[in-house]
Amino acid sequence: MITEPRPPLLRRLPAGVWVGALWTALVAFRFFTRENELHHLLNYHGNPEDMPMVVTAVVTTLVATLLVRLPLLAIAVALGGGMFALGMWSVPEAAPLQFLIADAVVGYCAATRSRRVSLTALALPLATLAGLLVWGAVNDYPVNPLAYAGFAATVLIAWLIGNTVHQGRAHTEALRGRASEQAITAERLRIARELHDMVAHNIGIIAIQAGMGSRVMDTQPAETRAALEAIEATSRETLAGLRRMLGALRQGEGESAPLDVMPGLGELDRLVEKAAGAGVRVALTRRGEARPLPSEVDLAAYRIVQEAVTNVVKHSGTRDCHVTVGYGPRDLDVTVVDLGAGAATGTPGTGYGLAGMRERVALLEGEFAAGPRPEGGFRVAARLPLPERAPADPPADPSAETPADPPAETPADPPAETPADPAVEPPVEVGP
Repeated sequence: MITEPRPPLLRRLPAGVWVGALWTALVAFRFFTRENELHHLLNYHGNPEDMPMVVTAVVTTLVATLLVRLPLLAIAVALGGGMFALGMWSVPEAAPLQFLIADAVVGYCAATRSRRVSLTALALPLATLAGLLVWGAVNDYPVNPLAYAGFAATVLIAWLIGNTVHQGRAHTEALRGRASEQAITAERLRIARELHDMVAHNIGIIAIQAGMGSRVMDTQPAETRAALEAIEATSRETLAGLRRMLGALRQGEGESAPLDVMPGLGELDRLVEKAAGAGVRVALTRRGEARPLPSEVDLAAYRIVQEAVTNVVKHSGTRDCHVTVGYGPRDLDVTVVDLGAGAATGTPGTGYGLAGMRERVALLEGEFAAGPRPEGGFRVAARLPLPERAPADPPADPSAETPADPPAETPADPPAETPADPAVEPPVEVGP
């Protein structure tokens, strides 16, 4: 059985106890400073420190006790105290004070209770004022309509202030709920992208290796063994990735989840080797000066190359593709091209791969394009913005500077383009 810890004793005491203790301490102090104090408190002599103070003490104590659970009864108590104080003409401030206590409870009800309760709380003081006004007119009792109108205005103002607070809280809760929903949706999409990019790529490699092994099983045992070893290694890697992701999702349950570093462009050589094991030769070209990238850019660039190479393996009908990674001063260019005919060699996909790449680029405010080339083949290109690099410190001795050779550029075959899923629409540009 799950038990919640009880709050401290002082917090469990209702507010009425504290208010009553305050008034009791005040009366006890007066007993020691003034003679015949009890006679003064129980008899009205026109002194606001006598009977009016007792009425105020009783009303405030009862209101504080009833406020949370029975707010409408608390208003009735305050109004009753105000009507009792009307007879104390020598102390004109006694009745308005009780009425202001009722106004405060009306504002509290409007701020914290439902609309039905708040309207009922508003109606109680207004009905009391209307009844007193009619009673005075019927019994020829001197009344001041402007005074009653002023009291009614204070009730309306208290209700409006409380209602404004209530609406503000409701709006804040709605915004907080919407933000939570958006955060949950964004997290679900992120997990879905990671699962798709990891599982779809590795399962595609496994499928190619399994098909190759089944075709050469009888004639080339060595090739079959190599295919099975590749299937085993890829399966173990996929399983390890799934365990890491599920472990990360379960961290909120108090379990430790070992998380490895997310893949980045430094893993491209391994990706090329895996693609070669599936029968696709990937030519990798790096341009510009490689440097550390923001983690989200590094991961997005790697996932784009991974998904594009997976599409080559599954759909292009070719065994060659070309990957180019260009490091610019302000952006990172990633291009994957192949020279395939575009005919699907496997089961047509649903287009989630290209949609996921486009979404990754859009989240980073980059540019994305994917589609068949006029000269044949398929091309996937992404440009991801990078933070500007800080200028390097000038050398101490200008004469020691030597012009740096431009970075060597590996010659590449004509760009090989990654095929799109068959269900993909014509190329669409996605910009910031």
